[in-house]
Amino acid sequence: MDGYHGPGRREISIDRFHWFILKIPPLPKIILPKTNSYLVLLTIWLNYMVNTKKSDNAEERILEAARKAFLKKGMDGARMQDIADEAGINKAMLHYYFRSKEKLFEKIFSELSQHFFPKLVLIFESDESLFRKIEMFAEEYIDQLKQTPYLPIFVLNEVNRQPETFIKRMMGNKRPPVKKFFDSVESEIQKGVIKPVNPIQLLLNIISLCIFPFVARPMFQLLANIDRTVFDKILEQRKSEVPKFIIDAIKK
Repeated sequence: MDGYHGPGRREISIDRFHWFILKIPPLPKIILPKTNSYLVLLTIWLNYMVNTKKSDNAEERILEAARKAFLKKGMDGARMQDIADEAGINKAMLHYYFRSKEKLFEKIFSELSQHFFPKLVLIFESDESLFRKIEMFAEEYIDQLKQTPYLPIFVLNEVNRQPETFIKRMMGNKRPPVKKFFDSVESEIQKGVIKPVNPIQLLLNIISLCIFPFVARPMFQLLANIDRTVFDKILEQRKSEVPKFIIDAIKK
């Protein structure tokens, strides 16, 4: 039985209330007025749940704001203050969730890699023809880079800085299944479908043709005197231009 602590006040344990009525995580014992105490407990619980929801939403808003900032300004150009402003929080709260811009970017990249790279793995491991694999790879790769144009620079920096750690973080304990792609190339050579070609050189050519326009975009726009809208159309065209160029170069 709850004990009294002075006239009109008693110590209420929320344990019984939370298990049988609300089923919420236990809260510490609190001192409440004797009358309407369960109504007060309900109010406390509702405030607790609202604050928890706000906390969850804050992280979601930070990640969404960071994606926009990285997309618009890149890794180096994005500022933590801009991300905090976009998320509707102060910079101190941003640092509470993510200690640095690098940690924030790693979080976003981790989510991206779990979504993007498995698709490439499925293409490599599929039973599609070599030509179809090249078409699917170029389309998927360019589509993703259009959404996240900051990705190539980040990947190149991380691969050069710590290749083993980066590959493990990206693929887990598995290695990219490029061997099956290489075997497919060798098989098509033996069948006389394509010219003799080094499978590694072929893969490098495909990836390079997909990535380079995104890395060199500012230079190309300046040299060709074209704006962002025109260049975006060029990138869209490359989803068909790249595989056509590759396939025409290797087929007999």
